[in-house]
Amino acid sequence: MFEVVEVSKRFAGRADRPIVAVEKTSLSIAAGEFVTIVGPSGCGKSTLLNMMSGLTLPTAGTLRFNGANINGVNPHIGYITQQDNLMPWRTLRDNVAFPLEIAGIPKSERLTKADKWLSQVGLDGFEDAYPHELSGGMRQRANIVRTLVYEPDVLLMDEPFGPLDAQTRLVMQHDLLDLWRSTSKTIVFVTHDLTEAIALADRVVLMSARPGRIVSVDRVEMARPRDIFHMHDHPFFRELYDKIWRELETQVQMARNVSHGTKAIGAVNGKHK
Repeated sequence: MFEVVEVSKRFAGRADRPIVAVEKTSLSIAAGEFVTIVGPSGCGKSTLLNMMSGLTLPTAGTLRFNGANINGVNPHIGYITQQDNLMPWRTLRDNVAFPLEIAGIPKSERLTKADKWLSQVGLDGFEDAYPHELSGGMRQRANIVRTLVYEPDVLLMDEPFGPLDAQTRLVMQHDLLDLWRSTSKTIVFVTHDLTEAIALADRVVLMSARPGRIVSVDRVEMARPRDIFHMHDHPFFRELYDKIWRELETQVQMARNVSHGTKAIGAVNGKHK
């Protein structure tokens, strides 16, 4: 479904020194996959997602969606961020129905669809509530179904559970896996949380310190459906976590060295990078 081929992204910096956010990155994602992306802060994870969504174009390389070059925003690609961005003057039902309103769908049809999706994520009974009357987890569930209501083929998710407390985050992970299983959407999910990345994914992509490159891609060989609350006790989970963390720790240290203006050469466990 997605083909990222030797993609680089540079931004103008101070004193004519461009910032290279992503460099020569290639990745393929199949329809129906759940892929998570982890890496140190500033490694280009969000930049890569922005390019996949069409919000920004690469400096070099090619991105394709279903065989066609990505040259701008595509309604078949939904994008969900950390902030729910719900409109405070609209009820939950009207917030979720808003994309259909923009598309010119008749009011009765769009409200029926909004109610259906709100019910699917356990928000029935809150259709007429306003965002300030809801918890963070409830608002984020509404944010997700506001994207699902117009039925994109893909969900790009940038740290959607980052602001939530640990308990709510687990519940949201469980709910997201249920939604993914029932809709068969392709999901690309950026997170700083390695535990979350492994728990959700078919494959975990690890990116390097800036400029962001793909360091490794690991398949999560754990059966589905998964018990999100107890799967961390599985021996394979711990084995994969330790494997990815060893490299992630190195990349985090390298990112810190770069941010302090030092040459990041070897950072952890005596390893040279």
